[in-house]
Amino acid sequence: MIRCHALQWGPAGRPLTPPLSLELAAGSLTGIIGHNGCGKSSLLKVLAGLQPPLSGRLEVRCQRPGGSALLPQQQGFDRQFPLRLRELVASGLWRSQQPRATRQRQLEQALAQWQISALAEQPLAELSGGQLQRALLARLELCDAELLLLDEPEAALDADGQTLLWQRVHAWQAQGRTVLVVSHGLSHLSTRLDNALLLSAHGCVYAPLNQLRSQPHYQVA
Repeated sequence: MIRCHALQWGPAGRPLTPPLSLELAAGSLTGIIGHNGCGKSSLLKVLAGLQPPLSGRLEVRCQRPGGSALLPQQQGFDRQFPLRLRELVASGLWRSQQPRATRQRQLEQALAQWQISALAEQPLAELSGGQLQRALLARLELCDAELLLLDEPEAALDADGQTLLWQRVHAWQAQGRTVLVVSHGLSHLSTRLDNALLLSAHGCVYAPLNQLRSQPHYQVA
């Protein structure tokens, strides 16, 4: 699904890490960890095709156009845009060629899965951070993407929301989707996934999470 060789990214002329060479299989679930500013979010943008790498080779194999979907961090989202929650979630279906009745059924199912059906008519400006995060995740649910790139998806979610998030992440993986999760909640990641990519200015290490804890540049945020 993802293959990169000597990949570097970051501001022009200033790569954030040494070259990264890595291969991730389709259907894998991987964490991306490291301290603030180490390049986690930028790497997701490169993988999503939103930002060009500085150097190296990158191959992301998807079966169809639009096969990847990115969940950005909330601070990059305009809460004042005049949309209702229902409309935000429904935008995940913009590529769908299904009949209107099918799209409507999928929308209602996503709202129910993320337990936000009662908020469907609320303007975005009136949502709490956790409610908006659930809406953004429900929109991602509808994208039908093969590669899901989640940038701190636990942000603003309460305990129930985090439990629901990981239930859906594992369901996506069971469907054969490839999932990458940027997270600062490292203390509990070992119960959620097996492997992670540690980014730092000293190097990039992909290994089982329990092995990464012994790395000298491992940092719990």
